[in-house]
Amino acid sequence: MIRHSIRMVGIALTLARYRLDDGLEGAPIRILAGAARLLPWGRRPPADASLSKRLRLALQELGPIYVKFGQILSTRRDLLPPKLADELAKLQDDVEPFDVDAARAIVEEELEAPIDDLFATFENTPLASASIAQVHGAMLKDGSSVVVKIVRPGIERRIRRDVTLIGSLGRLVRRYHPEGERIRPDEVVGEFTRVIEGELDMQSEGANATSIRRNFEGSSDLYIPKIHWDFSASRVLVMERVSGIPVRNTDELRALGVDMEKLARRGIRVFYTQVFRDNLFHADMHPGNILVDASNPDDPTFISLDFGIVASLPPKDLYYIGENFLAIFNREYRRVAELHVEAGWVPADTRIDQLEAAARTVCEPAFTRPLEDVSFAELVINLFSVARKFKLTLQPQLIMLQKTLLNIEGMGRDLYPKINIWDVAKPELESIYRERYGLPRTAQRIGRQLPGMLARSPELPTLIYEYLKLASTGSIRTRIDSDDLEKLSAQVTQHNQRLPGAILASGLLVAAAVLAGYQVGPLWDDISVPAATAALTGLLIGWRTLR
Repeated sequence: MIRHSIRMVGIALTLARYRLDDGLEGAPIRILAGAARLLPWGRRPPADASLSKRLRLALQELGPIYVKFGQILSTRRDLLPPKLADELAKLQDDVEPFDVDAARAIVEEELEAPIDDLFATFENTPLASASIAQVHGAMLKDGSSVVVKIVRPGIERRIRRDVTLIGSLGRLVRRYHPEGERIRPDEVVGEFTRVIEGELDMQSEGANATSIRRNFEGSSDLYIPKIHWDFSASRVLVMERVSGIPVRNTDELRALGVDMEKLARRGIRVFYTQVFRDNLFHADMHPGNILVDASNPDDPTFISLDFGIVASLPPKDLYYIGENFLAIFNREYRRVAELHVEAGWVPADTRIDQLEAAARTVCEPAFTRPLEDVSFAELVINLFSVARKFKLTLQPQLIMLQKTLLNIEGMGRDLYPKINIWDVAKPELESIYRERYGLPRTAQRIGRQLPGMLARSPELPTLIYEYLKLASTGSIRTRIDSDDLEKLSAQVTQHNQRLPGAILASGLLVAAAVLAGYQVGPLWDDISVPAATAALTGLLIGWRTLR
């Protein structure tokens, strides 16, 4: 607990040195921030650095997990200003590799066999190293060339610790920042936790890759490497080694005579197919995860890598997001407003005419430009941002969808700047919707569900009778009774009683932070004993107060 508190103090000092306490008026951290900026040690941001740049530099200094958090935070363009999102997107998840002996030991422990029995060759120098895992080249006994992805030793414990700390900082921001309720940092931290826990499980990543590979089997649009399940476990994933040209190397692709327009159109089609046909999409399709097979320049194929972040949408949201896209394509703004209400994204009492006017205000100016100059992804993001004024609520999967759409469109325009996104996306989505929601598919769904409906139908009269019986006796209530109000009053009284103790605990923690910052002696294992004593006392008082 003491080390946890000291680490929290270190994070707070770093944020304070980068002047990231702006807007936290009245919070105890402001006292700490003032003291931190007087300390002689530590890096300082450039005097003219923007808030966005200061945050990026601070996250880089805090370490790999915070870099990962910043990357995921950059996807929340519904909450962040565009400049801040763009700056955080520059964060690079590239860290020093861990020792090859540790990598070999993890493989042998997970697969329960010596390396030499598992592989014909195993490359000691990693091909890539990131915050969660690193990748080594290898060859199986049957001659198959593979890559071995290995989770970093001890990363699970470190992630649990850092996620707890980030959550504490998120609660501070929500409580003291003027825009805390709008930004909802605790929800962002929850989203980060879900994503990073998924990336830690190599079995989950392998299952994602296998599912998408099956969906695109026989397709010339997208190739997914094969997973070797006999050599994979929870912390080790063995995948077919593929070669291709990074999609960002557009000059090399052009030099090889690749049909860039065809490649760009395929990228857009892959996105709509993954989302609306399969409802399983790669949610981290940035250029670093995409190669191009240019062996046939007239028929190039995308190769997708790294399946740690894969998402799907609830069927209801999938339907409504597609209908929204079609309504925007057709400039049917009232339909856009109605769909937001029907989907439950905005309250049921929202004025349709006002939401329609807001949608028109966002979308219509875009149509004054040539369609090849219009970003559909930015249009959707701007529309959702405006809809937040109407208390829009979106699930994290929809945010991932926005981010993926933005990445795919950006990649398409890099490959072929004159591509008309609308010309590709509209007929593709219409075709998928005719197939997915047309009469034949609907009849099939009803046919599959009918036996279960018939099996449950004898229970319906009894259920209806029981419901009416409960309603007639007043057992079904939809109001707040006086008992509920009494409980609420008791909770308010309890809060007021706890307040003095909370203030005292906060003061001791602030004092501990300042003592730790100045390394006030005596020291034990590089830890200030007075700081640790003050922190422990503050935590004890806080625990007894909140118990």
